Amino acid sequence: MEILSWIPAKPVTRLKLVCKSWNSIISHPHFLKLHLHRSPKNAILLFTQTKALTLGEEEKQGLVLSSVESFIQNPSSSLDTQENRHSLHVEDWVSGSCNGLVCVAHIVLCHCHPGNDICYICFRLLNPLTGFISENSPCLRVNVHNSFGFGYDESSDSYKVVTLIRDSSGIVTAQVYSFGGSSWKTINSLPAFLYFAEDTSGHFIGGTLNWLALRNLHGDDYDWADVTLDMLMIVSFDLKSDTHKQILLPKGIDEIPGQKPILGVWGNSLYLLHDYKNTHFIAWQMKEFGDENSWTQLLKISFHHLGVETLFPEFIFENGNIFMLIGRHRFEEVFYDRRDNSVKRVNILANNCYFEAFDYVESLIQPC
Repeated sequence: MEILSWIPAKPVTRLKLVCKSWNSIISHPHFLKLHLHRSPKNAILLFTQTKALTLGEEEKQGLVLSSVESFIQNPSSSLDTQENRHSLHVEDWVSGSCNGLVCVAHIVLCHCHPGNDICYICFRLLNPLTGFISENSPCLRVNVHNSFGFGYDESSDSYKVVTLIRDSSGIVTAQVYSFGGSSWKTINSLPAFLYFAEDTSGHFIGGTLNWLALRNLHGDDYDWADVTLDMLMIVSFDLKSDTHKQILLPKGIDEIPGQKPILGVWGNSLYLLHDYKNTHFIAWQMKEFGDENSWTQLLKISFHHLGVETLFPEFIFENGNIFMLIGRHRFEEVFYDRRDNSVKRVNILANNCYFEAFDYVESLIQPC
């Protein structure tokens, strides 16, 4: 078990065929967790969308696995590769990745309620490496003003998806589903807040899902120019206790950014990214999750040096050392390495009109 636990995930799946004793070892839950703990954290998951180019051609969506090194060196090649590619339905959307499992939301608009913004949503898990696919969760009937997140509850050894639903009166309820269960659980204790429409996924870290939100807003339309600093909040939902708390923003932020800030989890750290007077990019990292005094400003760099006109950060690599941003046009990616202050611009020549990147670790995990 000790020797096999250090072998990369892909070859380990083939070693199950060597003999019955090896198959038994590799399939054991203890081995799966040990192997996951020792797996290198150097992979990236790419959710890709390819638009139809000709009449009659369908839009395509899929998942691509790549090493971080390969993607940084040649993003176009990583996006276009057919190796390690997995097709998804056109109505699928990736809501997150955790321990090698990908949570996929299947969203269908309800045309029987024109103008009511009603949709049906269900979730499933898949492991791109092993081919495992779970059964679908029970279907939820929700309005389009919802947000969801995916994570792992270590206390119950279960994978959970949380859907936040905000009704017309501003009341927010959480629907929690544990994969392998038969029903959703309703949580009614959340505060009224408006989560950003462009940030539809909760960010998983330390057994919690986290959203950047606006407090005490009535209605779904708002003008960013009217937002004040005290209206911004981070809502953290605990998957073990089904409770929430507020996390304070970094004390160093003393004025509202010109654009909406971006919250994210990369490399098991919580980050807050925002602009300063529409001229500089500032990145904060919470060194110890949950400790509001551990917010640390990693960088402040001018848009001019980065070669960007507005702030669209997409991913953070190498423990907060390499930042990927959208460049001056939609097909240009900018890689900034804060270790040597270097900037690399890459034109994406792949056939994908859109892609989204997620942290990923190859694993053998297959929950019941």
